[in-house]
Amino acid sequence: MLVVDDQPLFRAGLVALLNAAPGMTVVGEAADGESAVCLVESSAPDVVLMDIRMPRMTGMAALERIVASGSPARVLVLTTFDLDEYVYEALRLGAAGFVLKESEPARLLAAITAVASGEMQFSPTVMSRLVAAYLRDDVAAAPCAPPGLDELTDREREVLRLVGTGITNADIASRLTVTEGTVKTHLNRVMTKLRLTSRAQAVVMAYESGLVTPQLVARTA
Repeated sequence: MLVVDDQPLFRAGLVALLNAAPGMTVVGEAADGESAVCLVESSAPDVVLMDIRMPRMTGMAALERIVASGSPARVLVLTTFDLDEYVYEALRLGAAGFVLKESEPARLLAAITAVASGEMQFSPTVMSRLVAAYLRDDVAAAPCAPPGLDELTDREREVLRLVGTGITNADIASRLTVTEGTVKTHLNRVMTKLRLTSRAQAVVMAYESGLVTPQLVARTA
């Protein structure tokens, strides 16, 4: 784990919490995005827990640099209620999930575990903020079917739609009454046909193509 936050006391608390949790080890900490990018390269963390607003280089800029570098590190963004405008863009850039700074320790640890295992993680509150961003004119342009969408089978479309709501593969498997392995197979085929490289891109695609609507998110929450 790499912990990135410009508030020393908050960062120290996170480091202590994570080091005390079974199976988790903090390999580094940083107070700004520039240091975070360097530490990702030198310490190769599995998960980066990163704030958005920081000096020198913001969390958004650092996220973009980390993803562009090809690092396998998955970035879990720390967010607060007043950062709604960043949620959708962070997802577009490749964030693996979002967790509120006000979250209970157990929820934070569960989010980190989910992200480390390859899932995406959204709290219900953050998902509602994502829907709100989608409804704004600057995000909710007319849905546009991307190349390859017509090649998806009905089941592949259904899997993509559910991925777009932010739920896990296990939850999707339960809803569709199939195995988790089957869900992964369908999702891999979706990503191949749509030329996607990450689950985050699949979520964005589901929104931009109109497969995900606020009503669907409300039903799956």
